Amino acid sequence: MTAALRSELLKQRSTSTTLGLFATLLGLVLLAELLHGFGLPVGNLQTAAQQLNILQPGELIGTLLAALLGAMSITGEIRHGTIRPTLLVSPHRGCVLTAKIWASMLAGAGFGLTAAIVAIAVSVAALRARGIAVHLATRDYLLAPLGGAAAAALWAAIGVGVGAVVRNQVATLVGLCAWLLFVEKLIFGDLARLNIGRYLPGTAAAAISGQRPEMRLLAPWTALLLLAAYTAAAAAAGWLQTNRRDAA
Repeated sequence: MTAALRSELLKQRSTSTTLGLFATLLGLVLLAELLHGFGLPVGNLQTAAQQLNILQPGELIGTLLAALLGAMSITGEIRHGTIRPTLLVSPHRGCVLTAKIWASMLAGAGFGLTAAIVAIAVSVAALRARGIAVHLATRDYLLAPLGGAAAAALWAAIGVGVGAVVRNQVATLVGLCAWLLFVEKLIFGDLARLNIGRYLPGTAAAAISGQRPEMRLLAPWTALLLLAAYTAAAAAAGWLQTNRRDAA
């Protein structure tokens, strides 16, 4: 298991995919926070809750790209056939998948932490540049990066599990993007009467980092436990499919 984990960590550090996703994360978070910080009317940035809302794009981008990173760690190997030599060296498929999950979680935590720090730095700088008093508390400065890192780490593991089940890289990546960017927003917004939106995994990720306080999301610790349960279910499904199916 230790050798498999070291191998997966080396893949995460050395592949251009990880570097490309990280560069994309920095660019998107910077752009999103600049647009929100300088584009929104001053009247929409006066309270602590309103100022927390402009951090939400950074959390979402960190979570999404961490999920894509986790999915690509396994679907990329299946797509290019490199899963065969991986399993020849480490024939215990469960150990290989577990190593991918842990490596993706570590990388995903870095993605989430970076996204949150950049979002806070850019947003606060934008508010001060516009002469708007910053009302964020110490709890907000701590919860946003720590919660963002935890949410991204768990979503990276979900990405691995979903990728192991679906196996097709394009379908997996499109499905994850569609879920986080469109499906959950539809359920939470247009179908709010169902009152299930706050229990969805993407919304739970936002709640962990203290985002959208006006929307009555779950408490951060409750959301963390819920998202961990989703992660365990996705990992278990991926483990079962990996052991039942042919390598490629």
